[in-house]
Amino acid sequence: MRTSPPALLPILRSRVQGDLLALTYLNPEAEYSLTEAARAVGASVKAVHQEADRLVAGGLLRDRRRGQMRLVRAVTDSALSGPLTDLLAVTYGPLPVLTAALGQVVGIEQAFVYGSWAARYSGQPGPPPGDVDVLVVGTVDPDVLDDVAAQARQRLHREISIRQVRPHTWQRSTDPFVTTVRSRPLVELPVTTTQERVLDQMSVY
Repeated sequence: MRTSPPALLPILRSRVQGDLLALTYLNPEAEYSLTEAARAVGASVKAVHQEADRLVAGGLLRDRRRGQMRLVRAVTDSALSGPLTDLLAVTYGPLPVLTAALGQVVGIEQAFVYGSWAARYSGQPGPPPGDVDVLVVGTVDPDVLDDVAAQARQRLHREISIRQVRPHTWQRSTDPFVTTVRSRPLVELPVTTTQERVLDQMSVY
């Protein structure tokens, strides 16, 4: 069954395609196994495998084998590479960029994108989002979150607003802001998984 094109960038065939392109093109130095890519974009390995096949055939991704593992990465020397990277940054970019940035910050229990970007990502039609609203659940120094927002703003070429709520406030359904945010589309950023991976790597040394 044919699905509707994604609301964030209707020229793409699927949200998984957009997420996979954003993951690789906004991290051009990195290679990802299909399992790692699937985990990062919240999709099945089968769906990522299918999109990777199409993108490799179309010259937008490169792949290679390492044993039984298939690795994919962005094509960085094409005439399309620069313009495509810019286009992905302002559309699908918030998911990989914010996940990576917030995943390095200790004290975050959960993080979400809400507002118009989350609505488009979730499939609700409408105009392109002008900014990106982020909700952090945790106890983080506000100055640290301001730095993250500034760095993400440079990479995504749009305004980034990060608002923090305490864990007990997030659990209180009577809080007006929390009630409003919960009633609308939310896209969770897998930052706790990233933090755990960083801590595991640090424990090796």
